[in-house]
Amino acid sequence: MTVERPADAADESLWRPLRKLLQAMDDDISRLYRERGIGIQPSHSMVIIRLAAAGSMTIRALADSLAITHSAASQKVSALRTGGYVIDTAGEDLRTKVISLTERGAELAPFLAAEWSATESACADLERELPYALSRVVEDMREALQRSPFYDRIVARIDANPPGPSRPAPGTR
Repeated sequence: MTVERPADAADESLWRPLRKLLQAMDDDISRLYRERGIGIQPSHSMVIIRLAAAGSMTIRALADSLAITHSAASQKVSALRTGGYVIDTAGEDLRTKVISLTERGAELAPFLAAEWSATESACADLERELPYALSRVVEDMREALQRSPFYDRIVARIDANPPGPSRPAPGTR
C-alpha cells in the first residue's frame, strides 16, 4: 500500500530565487572581505561607516539612523566590540551606552566606505543592463503594498481557502 505524502507548500516559492540572488551577491562581498583581510561581516560595515561619519552615538540613535531594530544594532555592536572595532561607554544615564570607534575601527572605515560606494556603483551598472530596474520594481511594490498591505493580501487568500480538517491551522484543534 502506498501512502501519499501531503503536498509541501515550502516546495513552492516565488521569492526564493530573489533570496538566492541577493545571497550570491552578499557572498561576493564576503569573498572580497576575506581576500582583503577584512575581519568583519559585510552586514556590520554600515555601523562602522555611520560611526565614522556621524561620531559616537547610543545604540538607539545608531539603530534609528540605520533604520534597523535596536536588537539588530545591539547584535552588530556586540560583534564589532568583540573584534575590537568599537567600544562602549556609559551614557548620560546608566541605562544607555555610547558607541565609539576604536583606532582599529577608524582605520577600517575608509575601506568600508569605498566598498559601499563601489557596491552601489556596481548595482547601478547592473540595473542599466536590465530592461526594468530592480529599484523601480521595489518602488512599484512599495506603492502597491501601500494600496493593499501584504498582511491583508495573505489574510484574504487564507480566508478564501481555509485549512480543512486534514490540515488544521497551527495552534488549533
